[in-house]
Amino acid sequence: MEKEKDIIRDIISGMFIASTNDSACIVDTVLQVSSDKEPLISVCINKNNYTNEMIKKNKKFAISILGNDINGEVIKTFGFNTSREINKFDDYDYLELDGVKVLKDSLGYLYCELVDIVDTNTHNIFIGKVIDSKRFKNFEPMTYQYYQEHKDELLKVKTNDNKTAYVCTLCGYIYYGETLPDDFICPICGAGKDAFERQ
Repeated sequence: MEKEKDIIRDIISGMFIASTNDSACIVDTVLQVSSDKEPLISVCINKNNYTNEMIKKNKKFAISILGNDINGEVIKTFGFNTSREINKFDDYDYLELDGVKVLKDSLGYLYCELVDIVDTNTHNIFIGKVIDSKRFKNFEPMTYQYYQEHKDELLKVKTNDNKTAYVCTLCGYIYYGETLPDDFICPICGAGKDAFERQ
């Protein structure tokens, strides 16, 4: 049976920034997994992502919930760069909670204490107990489907006119080079060579 890979995009999910001390990234895999006085949520992050490494080290993380009003530059900054190289919050207003930054231009945040990690072949699922939360504003939350439908206008990826570039169609990461290696894996979202388009 042939799998139609694009059907997975019909799973409704939101767009978020997962952050911890000294690291942050865009994620679309946040779920509430229990309801209680201190509910549990989960976030799934690629093992190659620096934020994955830092959550394991710091044992805490925050989720900033993005709305449809978010500036596309936020998605580019937090989605197409690595916190190994830049401080992604440098150009944005943020609130800091025990060293963990949350985006003030988001709808609000959930601040969590790490309670468990589930291992999968490519990602870790981090389970966090919500110990603080706050709403900054009321607006329609951005879904992953909305992001896909408006990606071109949100991202407007610009490549260097003098270089051959390959752009990841899932997250917008840009690889410069005449050819893309057959075994290339996107360092941001983990997609393979087939997800890239030559610009």
